[in-house]
Amino acid sequence: MSTETASPLIPTEQLTRAAAIYEYSKAANPIESGATPAIPIRQFSPEIYATGPSRFIPLDLSEALRTPYPATGPSLLASFVRIQAGEQLTSAPNASSEFFYVIHGSGHTETANGSIAWKTGDFVALPALETIHNADTDTAFYLVNDSPLFAYLGAQKATSRFQPTVYTHEAVMAELEAAKNDPESSKRSRISVLLANKNFEQTMTITHTLWTMFGVVSPGTRQLPHRHQSVALDFVVDAQPGAYTLLGPELNPDGTIKDAIRVDWVKGAAFVTPPGFWHEHINASSADAYVMPIQDAGLHTYLRTLDIQFFTED
Repeated sequence: MSTETASPLIPTEQLTRAAAIYEYSKAANPIESGATPAIPIRQFSPEIYATGPSRFIPLDLSEALRTPYPATGPSLLASFVRIQAGEQLTSAPNASSEFFYVIHGSGHTETANGSIAWKTGDFVALPALETIHNADTDTAFYLVNDSPLFAYLGAQKATSRFQPTVYTHEAVMAELEAAKNDPESSKRSRISVLLANKNFEQTMTITHTLWTMFGVVSPGTRQLPHRHQSVALDFVVDAQPGAYTLLGPELNPDGTIKDAIRVDWVKGAAFVTPPGFWHEHINASSADAYVMPIQDAGLHTYLRTLDIQFFTED
């Protein structure tokens, strides 16, 4: 049997150049040691997109996350999008999933398969297509895609897992109102609806990687703390002063969050809830407050790593 190779042998020195071997305790928990950087709590003001030219505004935490590509979380990138009336923006992310919420405005998005009309309060899920967003009136989006996941994996999108899907403002608000008026609502941890796609029966999520909730916190109420291993990129749809979130990695024995960090809700603002942090939403104002978290919980649910936990009072 011949031992000759069809191509030149790669030198051992070259093959071993990047090799590393760690004693177990030195590398078993790179998050705790800081080798994997912590995801910061960060808030992004609506003033960022209130004025100026039409543009994408990435909510980029790549410096904190130590990534060479834009990212708001390890697998997600959130952006504000501003489009002036009569103008357009083109997008072609290397991603599998993209979601946008129309903060205000109206227009349509062109794709290779046709155009998608949208207006204030609509929700749109796309399989990260090449798109042209056209604004009939001054428009703003909150947009999230999974491009950092693809950048980390060194992957390129090959196929679309779902078709463009629209959740109209009217349909979502009707379902939320029904949840709010349900006699059993007082027994539930929160009043909210989850946007889903029938193609993803296992995860029951809006795409195979993304998860979108739309919820209301009524005046004078508190949503008890919960935690999960997905990052949450929260958008405040509407709120008056007095609505806020408390966050922290630990609970006190009475179920309050230990050494909690407070993030006040501002209409049109976004904030980051790190994975594993306990968080609770409180509304001390006199008006309903609405919040929309976007998470990579579609992927975590499929991997069985979401580990969502709720504090319940006795």
